[in-house]
Amino acid sequence: MFNRAVSRLSRKRPPSDIHDSDGSSSSSHQTPKSTAKWASSLENLLEDPEGVKRFREFLKKEFSEENVLFWLACEDFKKTQDKKQMQEKAKEIYLTFLSSKASSQVNVEGQSRLNEKILEEPHPLMFQKLQDQIFNLMKYDSYSRFLKSDLFLKHKRTEEEDEESPDAQTAAKRASRIYNT
Repeated sequence: MFNRAVSRLSRKRPPSDIHDSDGSSSSSHQTPKSTAKWASSLENLLEDPEGVKRFREFLKKEFSEENVLFWLACEDFKKTQDKKQMQEKAKEIYLTFLSSKASSQVNVEGQSRLNEKILEEPHPLMFQKLQDQIFNLMKYDSYSRFLKSDLFLKHKRTEEEDEESPDAQTAAKRASRIYNT
């Protein structure tokens, strides 16, 4: 009888070793709520597709969605390897966001604007200075207002309500279920 109890105890694992049925560690489910992550930094917000979506919604209402669209286009541009594709994307970014006739012109310092000739020989970081300006504009202006906006606060409340619902399963409940089997 003592041997069976020891055998059963040895099968039980510490919480750090608990894995869900898909093999992933259950601690991976304990990530901070998305709104908490978004509130920690603009960088975290821009890394989360849902965060970008919500931030775009907010910027659209403020008539400044072009800032995040430009930032995203620059991020995509930096990943481009093919020279021809890079030229096409550079021209598209220029025509959409930077030229004096741009449909979604971003607000960057005059001397920072690019000359069209540079588009002929693009390189991955050619928009970096402008992208940094727009990032700082968003970080110190739009982002702080976003965190105080009804859109963000409503999403945060919804997350908190979902977390408090009886269906929400905590790691402790999962651990308890695993230990009691």
